Formats: sequence, structure tokens, C-alpha cells
Amino acid sequence: MRWPRIIALLILGALLVAFFHYTLPQRDILRITQTEIIRQDFSGLNRIFYARGDTGSAQLASRDLRLINTVDAQGEVHVFRNEDTGFGWPPYFKLDSSDLQAEAANLISTAADPIWVAVTHYGWRSRLLTTYPNAVALRQVAGPDVTLIPWMPITILVLLLGVLLALWRLWERFEARILDPLYDRAAVFWSKSRDRLRGK
Repeated sequence: MRWPRIIALLILGALLVAFFHYTLPQRDILRITQTEIIRQDFSGLNRIFYARGDTGSAQLASRDLRLINTVDAQGEVHVFRNEDTGFGWPPYFKLDSSDLQAEAANLISTAADPIWVAVTHYGWRSRLLTTYPNAVALRQVAGPDVTLIPWMPITILVLLLGVLLALWRLWERFEARILDPLYDRAAVFWSKSRDRLRGK
């Protein structure tokens, strides 16, 4: 019984890590090279990785998708989508995709005269499923070597850890005050019933 439990806990842990890695905000320092709008068809496989259409728009199987093309200091290409999250999940309450696209277009630069931008985003890039991380915010920074401390994910994870510890402590108290006495009474009752059946 020990190994199935360990395997189940490892799978649960891996799913939680994947969930938080996808959902929590991440930041990359990049140079914006282009913004564009493409027509995107959504399949059953990749639909869950996209937000809904812009707030106030009809939900269709195919729609325009804003993209922000970027390059990092090592020359690696990164592509971000720019979609409203609205009031759905994840709870970024992003309603300004058009403004963010205009801001990104204003920050376009060349390798000869770079403008470095901290791109806050969530999600994953999958070439197989044609999915992109969703850009949430842009902020111009001094250079590609600027240190950015991820305060938001740290705060969320610390608060979540505090809630989990509080729930664990409540469960321990509930177990000690309610469940353990019930188990003891059930064990005594079972023992007496067994003795009666044996004629003792």
C-alpha cells in the first residue's frame, strides 16, 4: 500500500506544480520586434489554452488573435498572444488587450538600438498545439540584465502555504477531538461484540 500512495502523491504534486507554473505570472526581459494579428482556428486540443474572445465579443470557433513577437538577449525568439482574460480563469481581470497591443507596437525596436521590455505573462508555448503564453503587462527596463524579483508569485505561494498549514492544523484538531474518540468507541464496541459472540 505504500508505493501506490507515494506514486499518487507524486502525480498530484506534479499536477499542482504544472498548474501553478501555467497560472502564476512570469516575467521575461525581451526586445519587441513586431506585433501582428492572425486568424486563429481553435481545436479541441488547444482550446483550453486560450482565453475567451475580447470582453463584449461573440465566442466563435475562429477569431483574430493578437501576437507580440520578441527576442531575448541571446537571440531566442518568444511569441506571446495578447488576449483579454475578462473575469474568468486565471483571474488577471485583463480587459485592455487593444491598449497593450498599441503599447507593444510603440516599444518595437531593432538589435542596433534595442528597447528592453519586461513582459509579464502566464501560460506555455507549445509548437505542437500552436499555443502561446498570454502577455498581461509590459514595462520598459534599463537593460537585459535587470534583476526582477517575482513578488506576486512569492506572495501567492506564501499565502497558499499559510492556508494549507492552517487547514492541516484544523484537520489535526478535528481528528483529535472528534475522529479519534469515535475510532476508540468503535474499537471498544467491536471488541465487546466479538467477546459476546464468543460467549465470554
